[in-house]
Amino acid sequence: MKPPHIAAATVNLPTFTPSPQPSRTSLHYPLPSTPTRITLTNSIRVPFISYCLNSTTTDSSTISPPQDESSSPNNLLPPVKKKRKAYRRLRPGEAQGITEEMRFVAMKLREKKLKLETDKLDERESDDSDHDDRTWEPELDGFLRYLVDSEFVFRTVERMVDESQDVSFAYFRNSGLERSESFAKDIKWLGQQDVTIPEPLFTSKKYVKYLEELAAQSPPLFFCHLYNIYFSHIAGGQVIARKVSEKLLEGKELAICTWPGDPEELLKGMRDKLNALAQHWSRDEKNKCLKETNKCFMYMGTLIRLIIMR
Repeated sequence: MKPPHIAAATVNLPTFTPSPQPSRTSLHYPLPSTPTRITLTNSIRVPFISYCLNSTTTDSSTISPPQDESSSPNNLLPPVKKKRKAYRRLRPGEAQGITEEMRFVAMKLREKKLKLETDKLDERESDDSDHDDRTWEPELDGFLRYLVDSEFVFRTVERMVDESQDVSFAYFRNSGLERSESFAKDIKWLGQQDVTIPEPLFTSKKYVKYLEELAAQSPPLFFCHLYNIYFSHIAGGQVIARKVSEKLLEGKELAICTWPGDPEELLKGMRDKLNALAQHWSRDEKNKCLKETNKCFMYMGTLIRLIIMR
C-alpha cells in the first residue's frame, strides 16, 4: 500500500477511433489506446492540443506564399507627389518692423521723384532758351503759408491723439514731438512784422478731414500718417526752414527747429511704440499702411512747395 501523502489515481481513458471521412467540426486527438497512469503532484502538466485539422485545412507544404503588394492594381498608379508648402516672401524691411517697411516705400517714392526731376533737367539743358532759376527762390509769403498750413495739420492730429477714446492712441501722447505750439509761435512772430496771416488752403483742410475719418475708422492707417508727418518734418521740413531763415530772416532761430531733446531719439521712441503696436496688425492692415505712406509724403511735399510759391 502506497503512503497517504502521495496522491495517485488510475484513469482509464477511452479509445477514440477517427471516422473515415471527418466532418468539418470533428477534431482528432493523438491519444494513447492503453490506460495512462497520471500522478498528481504539486506541478501538474495538462496536455494541450497540438494542431487542428478539418476539411478546410491544407498541408503547410501546399500553402502559397503571400501575394506581393507591389503587384496589386492599386500600386500600379503613379505615386502621389506631396504638395510643397508655399511661404510668403517677406517685404523689404518687414523683419525690422512696419516703420522700416514705410521707409523703403518712402525711398522708392523719392527715387522716382529724383528720376523725374533728372529727366526734366535733361530737357532743360537740351533747350536753347534761357531758364529763369528765380522761381526756385524762397518767398516770405510762401514760407508764412507753409507755417500756417503746417500748424493747422499738426494741431489737428495732436488734438485727435489727445481726445481719442481708443487706448492705442495713448502710446503717442506727450511724445516730445508735438509741433503745433512751435508753429504758432513762429506765425505770431511773423505777424508782428507787418505780414498778413493767411487762412489754411483748401488742400490742407481736405487732408485734415481725411485724417479725422481715418482716426475714427482705422487707427493703424492714422498712425501711419502721424509717424510720417513727424518724420518728414524732422528729416526735411526743419532743414529747409533753417535755410529759409538764413536767407530771409537773418538767421533767426525758429521755434519749429527747437526741441526738448534730441529729435532723432524722440522719433525713435515713437518708432519703437509703433512697431510694437503693429505686431498685432494683420498683413492686410500693414499693406494698407504702406499705401497711406505714399499719400502722406505726397501731401507733405505740397507743403514744402508752398515755400517757393509765388
